Amino acid sequence: MWLHAVTLLEDNPRFNAGKGAVFTRDGANELESSIMVSNGYRKRGVGCMMLRHVRNPIKLAREMLTREEENGGGTQGHCQLSGEPLEHLAEAWGLELVSPDYFWTKKRWDEHMRGLAEEEQEQSSSKTPSIEEHEYLPQGTVGCVVLDSSGMLCVATSTGGLTNKLSGRIGDTPTLGAGFWAEEWIEESRSTPQMLYQPPTAASQLESISRGDLIGILAECLPALAPYVSTAGQPQMYTYDNHYTPTQGKQIRHAVAMSGTGNGDTFLRTNAVRTAAAISRFSPHASLASGVTQIAGPDGEMQRSASDRWGNTGEGEGGIIGIELVGQKAEVVWDFNCGGMFRAWVDDRGSEKFMVFKGEYTE
Repeated sequence: MWLHAVTLLEDNPRFNAGKGAVFTRDGANELESSIMVSNGYRKRGVGCMMLRHVRNPIKLAREMLTREEENGGGTQGHCQLSGEPLEHLAEAWGLELVSPDYFWTKKRWDEHMRGLAEEEQEQSSSKTPSIEEHEYLPQGTVGCVVLDSSGMLCVATSTGGLTNKLSGRIGDTPTLGAGFWAEEWIEESRSTPQMLYQPPTAASQLESISRGDLIGILAECLPALAPYVSTAGQPQMYTYDNHYTPTQGKQIRHAVAMSGTGNGDTFLRTNAVRTAAAISRFSPHASLASGVTQIAGPDGEMQRSASDRWGNTGEGEGGIIGIELVGQKAEVVWDFNCGGMFRAWVDDRGSEKFMVFKGEYTE
């Protein structure tokens, strides 16, 4: 499913991946792709970069992942490869190679030339352009996160990178932990929120006696009767299997997978996607949705990392999509700190969903 979905997007020139990849400053195309699974393969994750002739970079990433099971398949167990040596492997593996002309599209070339002209004009002028004077260029990175019937999560991502990037620049898409991540672990099931117990004072006990409040006295002596405070937030997510209730003390499987899009250098500096996963794994009672919001949501870590450059250069902007699986319960999660993020998914009832902004659509 994921391979078919990303291949379709790579073959569509509307997206900054495969056929629609943007140009470097030198007028070339350097494509990137990645795949990671929560289990099932020894490598788990791979990244491909600086590709100029591979028609579908996501297919090359798949070969890198799966051929490890066949004594390496020529990759010697490496998780990341780039450039001509990787393309030689692609040819040996029977993948389709194309001439650089295949990736040329008028839209991307015009963006490339316009960007160079604007940069030259800015250098010859003392005026600092405002953000309104720059035409908005969609990031266009494509990503897919899937949950199969066996409970394995997989994430696949493909991109042409940043418009007018320096040749040789490596972005977040092929970098494990920065622009994509998948993992799983076994944990004790999440019980109900813990109760906060405060030792009783003599004054409080006398007050309860004077009011005839027997329950109040017992509550001060027995934590099990004390009131509790829940700290659960309101993350942006869609939950399936609402009848699922973990049993306290039972070991359950927890898996997450995510793909990011936006300013790649920000994802790299913050190790954005793996950090969101780590929040879910190592913070008590933290969902993946809350981790994604802390990193990619409004005023999250990515936005804060841009400091006073936020809103002027595109730095810090981005979003993350993902799936979290806890036991038999799956949740589609997402968040972003920019104007919108194109995303679509199919829920467990087969209903197709599509959104750009944060609010629900109404008829």
